[in-house]
Amino acid sequence: MADMDTTATVLQPQTQTQPRFWASVREALRGSHQDFTAGNLNRAIFLLAIPMVLEMVLESLFAVVDVFWVARLGSDAVATVGLTESMTLMIFSIAMGLSLSTTAMVARRIGEKDPEGAAVAGVQAILLGIAASLVIGLPCLFLAPRLLALMGASPAIIATGSGYARIYLGGSGVIMLLFLNNAIFRGAGDAAIAMRLLWVSNIINLILDPCLIFGVGPFPRLGVTGAALATFTGRSIGVLYQFYRLLKGTERIRVLTRQIRLNLDVMRRLVRVSLTGILQFLIAHAGWIGLVRIISLFGSAALAGYTVAIRIVIFAILPSWGLSNAAATLVGQNLGAGHPERAEKSVWRTGLYNMIFLGSIGVAFVLWTVPVIHVFTHDPAVVPLAANCLRILSYGNMAYAFGMVMLQAFNGAGDTRTPTIVFFFGYWLLEIPVAYLLAVPAGLQSKGAFLSILIAESAIAAASAILFRRGTWKAQRI
Repeated sequence: MADMDTTATVLQPQTQTQPRFWASVREALRGSHQDFTAGNLNRAIFLLAIPMVLEMVLESLFAVVDVFWVARLGSDAVATVGLTESMTLMIFSIAMGLSLSTTAMVARRIGEKDPEGAAVAGVQAILLGIAASLVIGLPCLFLAPRLLALMGASPAIIATGSGYARIYLGGSGVIMLLFLNNAIFRGAGDAAIAMRLLWVSNIINLILDPCLIFGVGPFPRLGVTGAALATFTGRSIGVLYQFYRLLKGTERIRVLTRQIRLNLDVMRRLVRVSLTGILQFLIAHAGWIGLVRIISLFGSAALAGYTVAIRIVIFAILPSWGLSNAAATLVGQNLGAGHPERAEKSVWRTGLYNMIFLGSIGVAFVLWTVPVIHVFTHDPAVVPLAANCLRILSYGNMAYAFGMVMLQAFNGAGDTRTPTIVFFFGYWLLEIPVAYLLAVPAGLQSKGAFLSILIAESAIAAASAILFRRGTWKAQRI
């Protein structure tokens, strides 16, 4: 009888835990109304991270599926995607820099229990994004072929990819607004809405991709240009839905008609934080462009191999970025609520979870490198180069996971200066020189460039952890 009582006592928590877990998953997907500045910290991380991770899972699926279809058109088409997206990284730099400051400011106002202030900050971010889109998108629309040539594209790649580059670069405004609007929702803690918005956008893109690339049914056969058009269409519909949800409102944030106007005081503060955030990603992404330029010295096969491998890495890293976004939101809201120690604790804990997640994926990629590459290409010239790149990058997965959480924590606090300094030293004073030295003088060719990524990202993760422990980010005002 005593044994039966003991067994019942042991089993009871197990039977209760499972329903609680799935109830929490449903709450996270539906949209949690929990105050993230109080209560159980693990639960707060879970409720924010689940929709943010799932949001990034579909974004990463889009990245992989896109190159899956384009790879059927040959290495020139894949190289077109690689070169164009390297240039698009500059646009992403601005979008992500603005998004960082937007998330930080909205989260801080929500933590201070000031939803109207959060909405005003969101409106100023959107106005800033529209202005930046016009300045960048219009010149790119006309100069796309010249930009491809500047990146080292061959005449064949320019002929194949000019239409792709025109649409992708010229339509940069939808990228900007998609990022900014979701940054508003994330900062407010409406992670489930941000997830659903990105899912709508990417599902439309996934459906249109093969139709427009290969001319399925009534659709025209546009080749690699069709991939860009599918992306632009999906993202544009997503942006329209975002505006609808912002105006309709949620329990955490709503934009009122009277708030849609220029607020110079909020705009100045937003620009101040954004400029450093933009510089942060310009440094990082310009570093990636420099890296691609070095890889292009060794031909289109090396460039295609890198493009395939980096898309697979993005497939793994984007969900981890979702966890990092959860940390940024928790830092911003808890600093706003006057709980800096809770903010710090949330970062260390999220960093550990991210290391476990991305480290496990890294092990899988190392063990099954070639089969993973074969999902995307069987080109005998591309496969060994792509496999080499994927294997080398996978060794650094735990470092990437930890580093991205640390850096997003700074950004969530509004301290965009520290990650900017770390990126400058990590990418421009370490990665690019090492890539060139290993690739050209040392004779390792593209493998040298791949190794430089591993070295630089590991150094960035270590530096970020050391700087985070100093705690100066807790005193940041925004």
